[in-house]
Amino acid sequence: MMSADRLLPRRPSHASPVPHQTVPAIPETELKLRRDALARDVAERQFDLGGLAYEMATRDHFRLDVLVRAAARMQDADAQLAEADRLLALEEQGAAGHCPGCQATHSRGAVYCWQCGIQLMSLTPAEHAV
Repeated sequence: MMSADRLLPRRPSHASPVPHQTVPAIPETELKLRRDALARDVAERQFDLGGLAYEMATRDHFRLDVLVRAAARMQDADAQLAEADRLLALEEQGAAGHCPGCQATHSRGAVYCWQCGIQLMSLTPAEHAV
C-alpha cells in the first residue's frame, strides 16, 4: 500500500516557502449591492424587451401597448440605476453634491462653491438666547 504523502509532489529542500498572500477584501456597501442588482435587472429587462419585440416581429403581430409598458418598466429601472451610479460617484469622491451653477462637486457643509463662488447654503443668523 502506498501512503498519500508519496503521491504528492515534494518541494525541493533548497526552495524557500511561498508566502501566503491575501488580497484585502473591499467592503461592499449596501449601495454597491443595490447598484449591482439594478444593473442585472436593467440588463434582464433589456434582453426581455428585445426578445418580446423579436417574438412579435416573427408573428407579424405587434402590440404597441405591451412594448410601451415593458419599455417604461425598463426606463424606470435604468433611472434608478443612474441614480445609484450618481450616489456611488459622490460617495467615492466624498462629495455631497454638485453646484447648481457650474456643476463642480462640493463637500458636505460647503457654504460656497469653490469654483464659481455661488452660495450653496442659505445663511441665517442665529437667534440669541436670553
